[in-house]
Amino acid sequence: MPPGIIALIAALVVAVLTGLAWQRTNGRMRPASAPQTDQASPAGPLITGAELGLPLGQRATLVQFSSAFCAPCRATRQILAEVAGMIDGVSHVEIDAESRLDLVRRLDIRRTPTVLVVGPDGRIAKRASGQPRKADVIAAVGDAVGDAVGDAS
Repeated sequence: MPPGIIALIAALVVAVLTGLAWQRTNGRMRPASAPQTDQASPAGPLITGAELGLPLGQRATLVQFSSAFCAPCRATRQILAEVAGMIDGVSHVEIDAESRLDLVRRLDIRRTPTVLVVGPDGRIAKRASGQPRKADVIAAVGDAVGDAVGDAS
């Protein structure tokens, strides 16, 4: 086989594997890791209602970082609004990433949409990069609410 064909096949295999890995992680809720700043607590990164411009939800807050021309951001907005409407004490806040670069840098937001599930104490419990599935958001809110209840007892 000519070397050009071998190189083409190798590039195709790498592209397919990269695409499969991206698809598997896109929009998946994962535990929030503390960024390397002095504002992180041992329990994870924190965010305040003042930083969001609105008070935190009584049980949880769904924070969405979006940008103007992001098609998945519109679908994510709808999913998060539905989940916030379904569960008492859960609010949804959308932040324009371009206008809040301070938060984008501090919270290590690398793409839009990025969704953060924030507990009532401001601790970021879960995060997803990309459009999350509604069931995953509901489960992440359940985990965050359960953690908040467990911390209070």
